[in-house]
Amino acid sequence: MAQAFDAAAQQVLLTQRAEEALALAKKLGADAAEVGASVDQGLGVSVRLGEVETVELSRDQGIAITLYVGQRKGSASSTDASSASIKATVEKALAIARYTGEDPAAGLADAALMATDLPDLKVHYPWALTTDEAIDLALACEKAGRDVAGIHQSESASLSSGEGVRVYANSHGFLGTQKGSSHSLSCMLIAQDEKGMQRDYDYTSARNPAMLRDPEEVGREAASRTLRRLGAQRPPTGTFPVLFDPSLSSGLIGHLMGALAGGALYRESSFLCDRLGSSLFPNWFGLEERPMEVGASASSPFDAEGVQTRNNRFIEQGTVASYMLSAYSARRLGMQSTGNAGGARNLRLLAPLTSRDDLLKQMGRGIWVTELMGQGVNGVTGDYSRGAAGFWIENGEVQHPVEEFTIASNLNSMFAGLVAVGDDTDTRGSIHTGSWLIDAMTIAGS
Repeated sequence: MAQAFDAAAQQVLLTQRAEEALALAKKLGADAAEVGASVDQGLGVSVRLGEVETVELSRDQGIAITLYVGQRKGSASSTDASSASIKATVEKALAIARYTGEDPAAGLADAALMATDLPDLKVHYPWALTTDEAIDLALACEKAGRDVAGIHQSESASLSSGEGVRVYANSHGFLGTQKGSSHSLSCMLIAQDEKGMQRDYDYTSARNPAMLRDPEEVGREAASRTLRRLGAQRPPTGTFPVLFDPSLSSGLIGHLMGALAGGALYRESSFLCDRLGSSLFPNWFGLEERPMEVGASASSPFDAEGVQTRNNRFIEQGTVASYMLSAYSARRLGMQSTGNAGGARNLRLLAPLTSRDDLLKQMGRGIWVTELMGQGVNGVTGDYSRGAAGFWIENGEVQHPVEEFTIASNLNSMFAGLVAVGDDTDTRGSIHTGSWLIDAMTIAGS
């Protein structure tokens, strides 16, 4: 990177700024206050057809202040963490709080819930990478893919590397800091035959750069995924089993968590309102978060309100065991925070796993979906309809690629109709899951 990032020094500086903001808020008459401050620095490069396309050096910082006067709330933020800017931001937040209406659910999370166990979760791995070295890695990735016979063009290969520091503090006396890093490398390629062009991609991502896959392997896998899509046809219209690729089944879990989120529940905009304790999945399926998992992509000992994070079991033996709540949404629902301000962290399945070959055999005749398009998911009703591409399966074996079709159902039916989960677990993000085999969905094809 062009400018060294001293995470320890930034941690000290942001801590000082947060404490300064809290002291000023109290002095100016706020009954309670909370401050979030962060600074991030990153390097990103992209190459195409052996040439450098972009080089981006970024540095972002910000401080956000929320104040409470009684149960009136005011928030303001700034990208300038100087003392003068902090003073102006606090004053602005205080002015807003004095003119807003009272909200009985407003306020800091309960003091008794503040995090006291703050271990180093090993999520900060700086990468002393020069711009030239980053370019060389991206070029090597792209070249490995382009060298595969049948690859026609390259969309790009990109590398990004970043690290940052965040601080959260409030007037309960809680102050938590965390350093973190994120690194990734991706490649997207294009192949062509007499029926037209197809594209696909592969990527690797990790907090620790030593855990990234080899650039050449990423390029070759991107090529393999692209070439297997040549000769795609439209599938028949009908009702068939559908196998979701791991990269897509994590999206199904995302829809589930969106419906379990307190904000959707108290607004009554979730298809899982009043479903706590009711059956949703087969009884062999469970889902929990593990926010204290060492080295994982979303690990943190405290949430966005300073509440101690913990393992939360959201689905237990197929039933809805817990909602995902912040302090505010918990008060609106008459419940207690689950330490999920800012979302769930490190979601893991509790389910028996099956090989992909066996999943295809169980499917018999249907579609293995590897790409989804559009945003056709209704969080209120659970209705699900997406454009898709993938492979037609006959007698448990891949026959040919398919495209230009839609898959449709309802998330309630899809979750209840989960037949099995694959052992091909995708560990690149915060949601770890393998393929999902759904017993039946409506396919609109030819």
